[in-house]
Amino acid sequence: MKRIFSSKLFLVFSIGLLSVYGVIYACAGGDDWDFFGYNSNFTPETFADKSYSPLFLSGSIFYGIGFDTEHNSRFNKNIKEDWASYLKGKADTTSVNYFLIGNETKRYYSDDKNVIKNKEEIADLHAFYKSKKENKTSQKWSKKLNLKDEKIKNFVEFLYLAQKIETVSIGEENWSYEPVVAKTFKDAKMIQSIENVYNTLSDPFLKNRYWFLTMKARFYSNDKQKAIDFFNKTESSVPKNTLYYRALSYVAGINYKQKKYATSNYLYAKVFDKCPELRVVTAYSFRPKNDSDWNKALLMAKNNDEKVALWAIHGYYKDEKQAIEKIYELNPKSEHLNYLATRLVNGLEQSINNSFQKDGGENQPQKKLTVVESKTENQAKVDKKALDLIAKISAAVNTDRPYLWDLSLGYLQTLKGDYANADKNFDKAVKTLPKTELAGMQLRLLRFVNNLNKIDKLTDKNEKTILADLNWLYYELPKNYKGQEFRYQNASSWSRSYLSTLYREKGDLVMTEIFGESRYSYWNDGNSFYDNEKVLLDMKAFLEKSNKTEIEKIGAGIYSLKLKDINNFQAVQATFKNKIPEAIEFMKQTDSVQYYKFLGNPFNGNIKDCHDCEHAAYQKKKYSQMDFLITIKDMQDKLAKKEDIYTNSLLLGNAFYNISHFGNGRTFYEISIVGYGSSPYSFRNSMKEMITNNSVSKMYYQKAFEAASNKEQKAKCLYLISKCERNDYYNKKYNNINNYWEIQDDKINFIAWNSFKALKKDYSDTKYYQDVIAECGYFNTYVNQ
Repeated sequence: MKRIFSSKLFLVFSIGLLSVYGVIYACAGGDDWDFFGYNSNFTPETFADKSYSPLFLSGSIFYGIGFDTEHNSRFNKNIKEDWASYLKGKADTTSVNYFLIGNETKRYYSDDKNVIKNKEEIADLHAFYKSKKENKTSQKWSKKLNLKDEKIKNFVEFLYLAQKIETVSIGEENWSYEPVVAKTFKDAKMIQSIENVYNTLSDPFLKNRYWFLTMKARFYSNDKQKAIDFFNKTESSVPKNTLYYRALSYVAGINYKQKKYATSNYLYAKVFDKCPELRVVTAYSFRPKNDSDWNKALLMAKNNDEKVALWAIHGYYKDEKQAIEKIYELNPKSEHLNYLATRLVNGLEQSINNSFQKDGGENQPQKKLTVVESKTENQAKVDKKALDLIAKISAAVNTDRPYLWDLSLGYLQTLKGDYANADKNFDKAVKTLPKTELAGMQLRLLRFVNNLNKIDKLTDKNEKTILADLNWLYYELPKNYKGQEFRYQNASSWSRSYLSTLYREKGDLVMTEIFGESRYSYWNDGNSFYDNEKVLLDMKAFLEKSNKTEIEKIGAGIYSLKLKDINNFQAVQATFKNKIPEAIEFMKQTDSVQYYKFLGNPFNGNIKDCHDCEHAAYQKKKYSQMDFLITIKDMQDKLAKKEDIYTNSLLLGNAFYNISHFGNGRTFYEISIVGYGSSPYSFRNSMKEMITNNSVSKMYYQKAFEAASNKEQKAKCLYLISKCERNDYYNKKYNNINNYWEIQDDKINFIAWNSFKALKKDYSDTKYYQDVIAECGYFNTYVNQ
């Protein structure tokens, strides 16, 4: 994702760095997932320092973290280590950390009983030193610390003053759409007293901290120019450590507020270069208003390192390629090149189409591509200038991490179709590659991508070049790799599509499916491959065969569907076709599926279709799927012998109704091959027809009606038939509708179906008739019109 310089890119900048804190805090809690990890073969963590990680190419604000939420805690580790060193032998680490940080665990609700009182206790200890009178806190801590020790006193007095400034510098960790208003420290006397302490100190540790505290206090004051004046007056005597660059970022923020954009950006670049902890903040804050601001900032650079720093941030927002060219000319060893190179390669990757299909035109299905066609299209997308630049740097072998450029070049050569030279550059990278797990895996992955790309037609010989890596990708990595950084998921999915396409070109439908898996849609799942009975049987034969080749074993292992799933699908199909003996035989081969329980009683028939109501109702017997089929067969056997025709026919009608989309037993058909969804429109047409067809139910209800011995029974049968007629009416009405949005409101909610007419005409004197009026709004409307 490219970023451009724009004052509209973010909403509010009240005082530069301070306002950045506010805006990001208002948006805290961003998603830490980034799709680039699943859409790339090039892992940036292999090549760049961790401090650059949020600046890797991302679809979010910052890679991996979403929003920057560390404004209150970014330097906690440094602060604790520095003071622990100063107080070594005087105070234990736990006590030091308690006073410095308190409880670092986020609290999401008030609990006065467990609130950390470190700030109150610092105030009490300050009062003790000032009045020389004991209080509860001094009595408590005198048992752990020597409060008379000069260093302990210095520690407490510094924290007392620092906590005053924290009342405005520490932001609230609350999510809000509204811009966060910057707080101001208005006690000028307190600020001056801090500066006075700085002026009197000789201890270098304390003097450095009071210097930064003075800067911080001035930054949050009403008169921010005094912060710049103080910095300019004292910076030459200050060590160039983290505190110095934190203060420099304050100066940069004030300059931004004063509309001195070139100066602000120049200073932010210096901080970016020298203070890794602030790279996220300075990159976010760096924003020339126009090219003039940028050029002015560039002219301010006093040496090549400062120019490099400016180009390093410029490349984040604008053109990584240009930034790399400029930085390489100035300092080939600059570590900033590393992160920019990863952004460049990751950006080039995004243009690659790994789907092996392309747009077929308006209202036309996607056009499938062959492997050669797909590679030809992708090769044309590789940026030649970027390739040439990386090749030039790789050849020179004079960068901080030569293997980065060798692997980048090899990878782009793979995308370009230059597989032999890609191999050479991967071999070259080995000479400087670090002996880390991530680096080794990255090299192996890129070699595999190159090797698979060499194959235009599968043969026994070239299959062997990829078998070990396929096992590694599909089995070993998912099982053994516990990290989050390594990007292997894209190669895994791409290689499956690649192999599926190769098999498609050979006319091998089973292996095409094995590696390609014909999902109907993202939300529904489902698999149309199995609508063809011949290929279904071919797939079963393949899965059952014992003498699979190595690549067939790999494919069968990663294929999500197993024999039990196909048998389950066949059982469902046979049931809807009313071929119950077949269904039972298939169901026997579904392993545990046959024991799955229905949520409601599948043999009940109610006036209203209410899944949740029927699932919650008391059930004397819970039917498993096998129980259900065996019970149906028993009823059908009795029906064949003309035993209790009415009852058996009625219950059979209910059974077939309940496993349809309209009944309480949808879980019977909601399986991987059929699909899932609360609407028939979620399913492919063949399955939509199957799950909405009530013809078998209607047939049994008709048999029950004909066998009924009284009007109550006949009334019930007629109404249940009317539900089937209603469903059939809607099926036909919306038969050609692909989704809800195509439905036209013709103002007709229902019609007087034949069973409605007969029920009203001949059975209005039955109790069941009154029950229907009470529960069915359609029928009530019909009889009262």
